[in-house]
Amino acid sequence: MNDYLIKAIDKTKNLRLLAVTSKDLVSEAQKRHDTWSASSAVLGRTLTGGLLLAAAGLVDKQELTVRLMGNGPVGACVVTAKSDFTVKGYISNPHIALPPRNDGHIDVKKAVGEGWLQVTKDQGLNEPYTGEVPIVSGEIAEDFTYYLAKSEQIPSAVGLSVFVQANNTIGAAGGFMLQALPGASDELLSTVEQRIKALPNISSLFLEGITPEQLAKKILGEDCKILETDDVAYACDCSKEKFSHLLATLKKADLQEMINKDHGAELTCQFCKEKYHFSEKELKAILAEQLEK
Repeated sequence: MNDYLIKAIDKTKNLRLLAVTSKDLVSEAQKRHDTWSASSAVLGRTLTGGLLLAAAGLVDKQELTVRLMGNGPVGACVVTAKSDFTVKGYISNPHIALPPRNDGHIDVKKAVGEGWLQVTKDQGLNEPYTGEVPIVSGEIAEDFTYYLAKSEQIPSAVGLSVFVQANNTIGAAGGFMLQALPGASDELLSTVEQRIKALPNISSLFLEGITPEQLAKKILGEDCKILETDDVAYACDCSKEKFSHLLATLKKADLQEMINKDHGAELTCQFCKEKYHFSEKELKAILAEQLEK
């Protein structure tokens, strides 16, 4: 089953839900970055959460970047999600595996530690907007919920899950984002809160193969309406041309050193690990353009 995301609304039209299955895209990230269990869980949850956040609030050709900056062993996690339902990301320390918690689950909170969650939205305006909140949980879903309440003033509930197999492959991944619209009554919010509390562990639901539509019905009720369905994917927009522009921003002396000492350069994309090689001749051409300016 390919990854996809749905947008749904309850029968009162006062609750909106986004639900996504993201096993394939988290698997792609795991393979590209060779992440171990704790790092996979943190990166996978942040990828899924960033995708939900983008799908909820971005329009044509906009993007946002989530920075989870904790002091735990995995280090910083950076994710960029776009309005076209693609996402990419990386984590500072991919090779982190921790002893499981008493319930057998990955200790994501310990892996993340304390720090800040920052979301920067590039909405095509002069300056991107950045909101920042302290990491209140480290479990990531609760931190996204806190961000939405404090920075965007949207009452929300977020659930995120990544199940990592013993061999570090991804067994399941997915999540949801519930948002209360302005007309939502306290009674309605209480009802849906009880439904969420009554859900089995979200990891087990995705392992059992629950679809986003089925999850929407469990949270919003059987009479909810599916508004939209979109494919989602891990995708990086890096290119040799972009890295060429990056090299052109270096100091002339640094470019000259690459030419004299290394006779070329190899650059690696942080997000997808794709490597780009520049020959001595190509570096000389970039330097020549600099000297002409």
